Amino acid sequence: MPKISETDLVLNPDGSVYHLNLLPKHISDIVIAVGDPGRVYSVSQHFDEIEFEMNKREFITHVGKYKGKRVTVISTGIGPDNVEIVFTELDALVNIDLKTREPKSRKKKLKIIRIGTSGALQEDIPVGSHLLTDYSVGLDNLIGFYDLAMDDFEAGLAHDIQRKTGLPFMPYVVRGSVSLLDQITGNEMIRGNTVTCPGFYAPQGRTLRIPIRFPKLLEDLNYYHKGDFWLTNFEMETSAYYAFGRLLGHEVLSANAIIANRIKNKFSKDPHKIVESLIKKVLDRI
Repeated sequence: MPKISETDLVLNPDGSVYHLNLLPKHISDIVIAVGDPGRVYSVSQHFDEIEFEMNKREFITHVGKYKGKRVTVISTGIGPDNVEIVFTELDALVNIDLKTREPKSRKKKLKIIRIGTSGALQEDIPVGSHLLTDYSVGLDNLIGFYDLAMDDFEAGLAHDIQRKTGLPFMPYVVRGSVSLLDQITGNEMIRGNTVTCPGFYAPQGRTLRIPIRFPKLLEDLNYYHKGDFWLTNFEMETSAYYAFGRLLGHEVLSANAIIANRIKNKFSKDPHKIVESLIKKVLDRI
């Protein structure tokens, strides 16, 4: 395989990857990813020690140990496009020799867990609960630029969701890591199927002053089901996590703090507390 060009894999003068400003030694086998840069500190405050910190744009990274396990926590910012940058550069750090610019013959598999906030799509999912994503449905167009293989069940869901919502494009559907799901789950956690939206307002059925094109989208997603498969919540990154996990060969799980119920129009009075509780659960189970 030819060397990867300087314009495809952009490095900083110190040899670190372009956006994250990280070197291979900064990537642990376990990576906690959060959207909000401020949430990095919420995770690392639980570490026994912090050995490294990096701040670059919205990408903040802390590396440390939690109960003897080395963990890297990194912020992605909001949206699937940012997730593409983070996953591509994380993978380059562990699976490409940055000096020779050649992929390594032996690939490393990371465990990447997203900890983020989300809104419930079903009336019976309470605000304050914690939900782990089994399947994710992507309403963004990012993965259309990649060759993502879906199995028959996922492809069938994608076609069916497009037909029943009337969207002018076909979503993509991808399952996360079953092994991580089993590892992190507990009796108090919900297993669900998450919709990822490419925006916070119109793509999630919110309207302020601009008329929206799909005013029934929230209702359609709430009612959608295929057999026992229901859509439980939505947010703005999970489908990209799961797609890149499959494309790059990493174990990926999305853990969601439910801070709103869109069907009941309820929003948490203390979302910080819900997120903090989820962070501690995930750290204790990794």
